[in-house]
Amino acid sequence: MLDVSTNEAYTARHLQVLEGLEAVRKRPGMYVGSTDSRGLMHCLWEIIDNAVDEALEGYASSIVVTLFADGSVQVNDDGRGIPVDIVPGVGLSGVETVYTKLHAGGKFGGGSYTASGGLHGVGASVVNALSERLDVQVDRGGKTYQMQFHRGEPGRFEDEKSAASPHSRFVPFTDGSELDVVGKVARKKTGTRVRYWADPEIFSADAQFSYHELEDRVRQTAFLIPGLGISIIDERGLPGTPGAEGVHKETFHYEGGTVDFVDFLATDPAVTDSIHLVGSGTFTENAQVFDKESGSLVTQEVLRDCDVDIALRWGTGYETRIETFVNIIRTPGGGSHQTGFEQGLIKLMRSMIDSNSRRLKLTAKDPKIEKDDVLAGLSAVVTVRFPEPQFEGQTKEILGTAAIRQIVSGVVEKELGEVLSSPKRDQKTETSRLLEKIVAEMRARVAARMHKEISRRKNALESSSFPAKLADCRSEDVERTELFIVEGDSALGTARLARSSEFQALLPIRGKILNVQKASPAEILKNAEVAAIIQVVGAGSGRTFDVSAARYGKVIMMTDADVDGAHIRTLLLTLFFRYMRPLVEAGRVYAAVPPLHRIEVAGSGGKKGRFIYTYSEEELHSELRKLERTGKHYKDPIQRYKGLGEMDAHQLAETTMDPAHRTLRRIQMEDEQALREAEHVFELLMGNDVAPRRDFIVGHADNVDRDRIDA
Repeated sequence: MLDVSTNEAYTARHLQVLEGLEAVRKRPGMYVGSTDSRGLMHCLWEIIDNAVDEALEGYASSIVVTLFADGSVQVNDDGRGIPVDIVPGVGLSGVETVYTKLHAGGKFGGGSYTASGGLHGVGASVVNALSERLDVQVDRGGKTYQMQFHRGEPGRFEDEKSAASPHSRFVPFTDGSELDVVGKVARKKTGTRVRYWADPEIFSADAQFSYHELEDRVRQTAFLIPGLGISIIDERGLPGTPGAEGVHKETFHYEGGTVDFVDFLATDPAVTDSIHLVGSGTFTENAQVFDKESGSLVTQEVLRDCDVDIALRWGTGYETRIETFVNIIRTPGGGSHQTGFEQGLIKLMRSMIDSNSRRLKLTAKDPKIEKDDVLAGLSAVVTVRFPEPQFEGQTKEILGTAAIRQIVSGVVEKELGEVLSSPKRDQKTETSRLLEKIVAEMRARVAARMHKEISRRKNALESSSFPAKLADCRSEDVERTELFIVEGDSALGTARLARSSEFQALLPIRGKILNVQKASPAEILKNAEVAAIIQVVGAGSGRTFDVSAARYGKVIMMTDADVDGAHIRTLLLTLFFRYMRPLVEAGRVYAAVPPLHRIEVAGSGGKKGRFIYTYSEEELHSELRKLERTGKHYKDPIQRYKGLGEMDAHQLAETTMDPAHRTLRRIQMEDEQALREAEHVFELLMGNDVAPRRDFIVGHADNVDRDRIDA
């Protein structure tokens, strides 16, 4: 606990030290992502990355990470050791500056690290701020120096019997801080040890270090820095970890670099050998540079060098595994380096495939090679090294430095192009296999897309999601429900008011639907009107049609009483006959019979007049003769309905939709002979073959009753 005996002991020095770190404690998620195990691991990565930066510069060859049973963790490296002298202009030792000042450290001056994993220079100080206790020991100049911190504030812990604990009495520095010398070492021995206890006030109680995540991170780092040895020692004895039965130690050490890494990642049989690409490039950017004369940061245009190291290999499988790194920091979200890698790869492969199109049997009709075709079966490790990378956030998951994209793309095009274009026999054979695999992936993708599209459309037709234009009924009793297929939105508006919403549903169609007798299955599946009808009926289509699943007891075609209406009705019947035949065979398809005429009979003796509806010319003339014989008068001219939209809701309900007054024509196929005749007629009148249809029309022209033509 913080030991402050009086208010006066809490001096301005405390405020100065904690000024920046207090913001970290208030909003830890901004710096480490979260306060669960993921954030806990990110803190560990920050400390490990500091040790790795020493190895990157060639100053360290060994790193040891120890997980203690008390929940603390220690990272030990044999690098140069954090500077212990006073930092000019700051007045604090290098150790205190690194662990208490945000945006301070060797990564900002430009002289200590040519390429480091840290962007912001806040890693060590953030971990310090979020730790209940943090101890730093530095071996340098024949001595071991130590400084301790409590939630970011420097001071000393008074441990009992040399047992370090965050609960030991803590005495903060007041007038000035100092590095304690706690031991002696060989003069040439250097290094840094950092041990910390995560603060339970910040991190959740169930947050803990993941051995398997640590193992993966350490392994990949050892791959990326050939010759570096990294060890993990687990003393926790946690169930489910390698150290469950006792102290466990594991060391990772590789000499092959990214080539060994990509061989480790790839698990499928090889199409190509592992290919190693190395290159570099330069770019300029405006950066804040420390000016020694003014003692402040100034903006300057700086020339940056970027080194690119890529290993890749194609296998026979389909999975893509691309691991990207910036200064040994893994970037799981990718960024400009991955974009450049993929861009260069696709551009090169398209060019090579175009050059070999004849041998690969490609034509102008074949689609262009896409990214997925090239990346199928690819395992790759993409690493770049350059100073002060710009990441999206302190968690460093996505590289944002835009100039890197073009550099990586250029290296891939040039270096990989030279490898794949090599005249050596083995390489020519390997390149040929690779190009054939990419083209095969393209063809498989196109075939799969077509199959998926057809399946998706077919499933969509048979799904339970209905079109928005369906005005459904409330009842689910199939014995009562009726679906009216109406012609156009104008008829829908009137029918909506005329129907009984309890058991009558309405589905409008726009004009004349597709002639399914002439169309291919793909065209049928694309047609919105046909799709809507199949969806709404809800029993499937074609061979999968299940009449017992139909949602309505009656399907009623309600079209205008004119030539266009008859044509639409014929097209609908073609659809039902061809793709929902069991519905027709069950006698559940009907045609509504709207009236053709309305006779307005004048009332007599103060009585109100009435309306008479007729459904044919014969019926009209018969009714008129009856009225004349009885001396009734009717209004002239007699209304001739040209469409359902001319009726009001009351008239439509009374004449066409009300079961008590309407007339329906049931579409029937009584026997096998009728079925064969129907097949013949539909094929003759609605099929693709024009000549028989023309012969039929010409042969029966004399039988047409001209009086029945509504013209």
